[in-house]
Amino acid sequence: MPFVKKVKSDAYYSRFQVKYRRRREGKTDYYARKRLITQAKNKYNAPKYRLVVRFTNKEIIVQIIYARLQGDFVLCAARSKELPRYGVNHGLTNWTAAYATGLLCARRALTKLGLADKYEGVAEPDGTIQLTQTLDEEDAPRPFKCYLDVGLKRTSTGSRVFGALKGASDGGIYIPHSEKRFPGFDAESKELDDEVLKKYIFGGHVAEYMESLEEEDDERFKKQFATYLADGIGSEDIEEMWTNAYAAIREDPTFKPTEKTKDWKAETLKYKTHKLTLEERRARIQAKIEAFQAGAADEDEE
Repeated sequence: MPFVKKVKSDAYYSRFQVKYRRRREGKTDYYARKRLITQAKNKYNAPKYRLVVRFTNKEIIVQIIYARLQGDFVLCAARSKELPRYGVNHGLTNWTAAYATGLLCARRALTKLGLADKYEGVAEPDGTIQLTQTLDEEDAPRPFKCYLDVGLKRTSTGSRVFGALKGASDGGIYIPHSEKRFPGFDAESKELDDEVLKKYIFGGHVAEYMESLEEEDDERFKKQFATYLADGIGSEDIEEMWTNAYAAIREDPTFKPTEKTKDWKAETLKYKTHKLTLEERRARIQAKIEAFQAGAADEDEE
């Protein structure tokens, strides 16, 4: 049978509808988004909150977001680049940093909502799964609830996304989840090894790697962990560093802007072009007319 080219008619193209811009760019999974933001009608326009976790090459961003018809609104946000304020200057994109950023976001949100004292979460994490429960007190507020939004990230077991989830959950936010995707979960026995998860929470996997690399290849170890060694942090100091960081986050989770070396607003305004008023535009046109007339008169004289 000969090859027959399929010719699409004008009717096809006149009815063709392009996908949403962020779908064309490959940035948003609208199938998942619809289910994450659609709230039950009997909730009386109450927002449905999402714990949005995103990763870049240099940092981790955790936000609590809700959707309105006008667009998405951010209730609270935290970035792993804030962790140096709490004594952590290295490994700002690893699993433990994701946990710390989730914890920071949770404590910051509950402080903003006035629930920080009532829902403290898990102050001393031991690797067990403990969902935030409603208080037994009469007229006590219910825990703040949100759902994990992983975006386009693949949800494989041990992913850093679930580090942020665990941090936010231990921070006192109620996020429905199970133990199946945390590091230490065995798919065959269907059980979670609490010690493995606790090791990840306190950076034990990084400490183990530091020790093994130092034994196997000292030169590569000094190159890869140069910034750790420059600050005098060895494999035995990592757990203490993260323990102190978690305590500091709980003590003061509020956002504090960094000190700027320049007044960037004034720097930007230098290059801003202001719109001319009607009088200025008329004067500009008149000046051009006069300049043209003067040039024409000089040519006539010559």
